[in-house]
Amino acid sequence: MNFIDRMSNGWKIFLDSFAVLKENRQLILFPILSGLSMILVVSSFVLIMLGAADWDWEGVRDQGTVANYALVFVYYLVNYFIITFFNTALVHCTHLYYSGQKPTLGDGIRFSMSRIGVILSWALFAATVGTILRAISDRLGWLGKLIIGLIGLAWNIATFFVVPVIAYENLGPVGAFKRSTQLMKEKWGESLGATFSFGFIYLVAWIGLGLLAAVIGMVIHPIAGIFVFLVGVLSTMAVMSAARMIFISAVYHNIQGNPVKHFNQELADNLFINK
Repeated sequence: MNFIDRMSNGWKIFLDSFAVLKENRQLILFPILSGLSMILVVSSFVLIMLGAADWDWEGVRDQGTVANYALVFVYYLVNYFIITFFNTALVHCTHLYYSGQKPTLGDGIRFSMSRIGVILSWALFAATVGTILRAISDRLGWLGKLIIGLIGLAWNIATFFVVPVIAYENLGPVGAFKRSTQLMKEKWGESLGATFSFGFIYLVAWIGLGLLAAVIGMVIHPIAGIFVFLVGVLSTMAVMSAARMIFISAVYHNIQGNPVKHFNQELADNLFINK
C-alpha cells in the first residue's frame, strides 16, 4: 500500500472515529476539561516562577539551577497526570460504547479515579524522563535540542498505546512503556502515512479558520476575526484530540481481537500490520 493510499485510509479512519464522537458528543468534554485544567496549571506555574524571581522575567529564564529543574519536574508531573487522567476516562467511555453501553462523563471519571495510582506512577515516570531530556537539551544547546526533538518523536511513537495499556493491563509505568513499544513494533508496519493524516487534517482546518477569520476581520472587525479564529482553533483541538483517542482505543481493541462499532476492521488490520 503506497503513501497516498495510507493518507486516504487516514481520512476514512478519522471519519470512523468522528462517527463514534458524533454518537457520544459528551466525549469531547474530556479534552476540554483537560485543556481547562492545563490552563489553570500553566497560569499557576507562571505566577509561582515570577514570584520566585521577584517578578523579574529575566530571572525566570535562567536555566540550570536545581530549583529550576525541580519546578520543571513538578510541571511535567502535573501535566502528564492531567492529560493521562482525562484520556484514560475517554478511552474507557469508548470501551463501554464498543461493548454496547451508553457511557457518561461520570463513568469515565470514576474509572480514572479507580486507576489513579497507575496514572500517577506513569506521570512520575514520564516527568522524570522529560526532566532528564530537558536538562540534556539545556546543556547541549542547539545540538541538544535537535537530539531531544528526535528522542521526543521516538517517545511519542513508543507511548502510542500507553493510555489503553494503563487502563486495561495490570502493568507499572516501565511495563506499560515496554508493552506499548511492543505493540508498536508488532503492528505499526509501514503505515505512518495514515497517522500523518491527523496532522494534515489539523493543517487544513487551521488554514480554513485563518481564511475565515481574515474575511470576518475585514468585513466586520479585526477583533471579531481574532475571536472566531481562537474559538475555532480551540474547538478543532478538542474535537481532534477526542477523535485521536477514540482512534487509539479502537485500534487497541482491534489488536486485542475485539470488534468495534463504526470502525472499519479492514482498515485497522491494514493500518497496523506486522512487519
